[in-house]
Amino acid sequence: MLKYLFFMIFLIPMVFMQNFFLFFQILLFMISFMFLFNFVSSGMFMHLGMIFGLDLMSFGLILLSFLITALMMMASESIFSNNYSKKLFMLNLIILMIMLLCSFSVTNLFMFYLFFESSLVPVLFLILGLGYQPERLQAGMYLLFYTLFASLPMLISIFYIYMNNGLLSFLFMNFYDYNNLLFYLSMIFVFLVKVPMFLVHLLLPKAHVEAPISGSMIFAGIMLKLGGYGLMRVMMMMSSISLVLNIIWVSISLIGGFMVSLICVRQVDMKSMIAYSSVAHMGIALAGMMTMTMLGLSGSFSMMLAHGLCSSGLFCLANISYERSGSRSMIINKGMMNLMPSMCLLLFLLISSNMAAPPSLNLLGEISLLNSIVGWCSMSMLMLMLMSFFSAVYSLFLYSFSQHGKIYSGMFSSSVGFMREYLLLFLHLVPLNLLILKSEICMLWL
Repeated sequence: MLKYLFFMIFLIPMVFMQNFFLFFQILLFMISFMFLFNFVSSGMFMHLGMIFGLDLMSFGLILLSFLITALMMMASESIFSNNYSKKLFMLNLIILMIMLLCSFSVTNLFMFYLFFESSLVPVLFLILGLGYQPERLQAGMYLLFYTLFASLPMLISIFYIYMNNGLLSFLFMNFYDYNNLLFYLSMIFVFLVKVPMFLVHLLLPKAHVEAPISGSMIFAGIMLKLGGYGLMRVMMMMSSISLVLNIIWVSISLIGGFMVSLICVRQVDMKSMIAYSSVAHMGIALAGMMTMTMLGLSGSFSMMLAHGLCSSGLFCLANISYERSGSRSMIINKGMMNLMPSMCLLLFLLISSNMAAPPSLNLLGEISLLNSIVGWCSMSMLMLMLMSFFSAVYSLFLYSFSQHGKIYSGMFSSSVGFMREYLLLFLHLVPLNLLILKSEICMLWL
């Protein structure tokens, strides 16, 4: 793990070179490719060092982080062409990558907390520094205060574990079993905010809508997964109390997922709609995780990987439309099929993945999650049916509204799309649809 860390640390001085943007992009793809060869195929920790270690869950999420960071660079071409503080942007990106790599690969709970919180700062800079509307200040405040307010109790709980056991390593978490209600709530609340669970999800649409394309991609692709990853790690310390109290979170997630799906249907802003759909998808992943069954945990891991790629690709498409028309409104962007027919196909493929059509990885995740939640409580079937139905409704609504119909009269001309944009979307779609062929690595790791 240290070699990747040093790779990124030594990239920092190179950011200040002239014309480093494209080379930096190539290096990011290279590190993703190199990391792929470190493949870990089990739930056991491998590549163990003093504080670093990898199991399959860490491996998948770090690989996703590297890939999405490389794709962020590819999507942020406008920063390069307009020379819009690009060195600061690249520096920000490297620091964010270092924080994410460390968050997902450390084996110490306190170190995880430290990097988990630190990853908030580069994202805040992305939103405040590169966002393009005055509301970004409010979005930044939401992001900061929601996360900080929820995470302070966790810090106290970590000190409590250390005082009792003198050990904070993930490798020994299975031996603990805390039955304290206050400890349970303070440990998991920060991750519920990060996932985000319905009722504490207000920061997500705000942050997404105000962030630049790179901010939206990293937020949807990685930052939401930090919450899920943390939950899977800390839940094993509190297994007996979790089995009693998790019904609360499953209920909130299922009812909230249905309500958020209804909110999606009445959105007119493309970015806002994709952001709300993230809440619905991560809601079902959270409910599966909270059942604490093997199928639920494997399904939510698959769903996290699939949602990271799918949601990120949809944000890219929304940004491509925004760069052409200057607006994110679906009314202004309608009839895009006439201007960009090839983009229409890519949007259709990503949207069909978003509503869990085969052969996407979303389908695998959703089937496992449906099985685990219905097996846990058959009453939940009603909410799951409604969520699946409305997921198809808002996905098809987004597709048909933005692609079909008469072109907005203010649109004079538009380019069909650059090679860079097609490659960007293709690199989202290929892993999303090919990973299902090798699905045992997502499902049989526990």
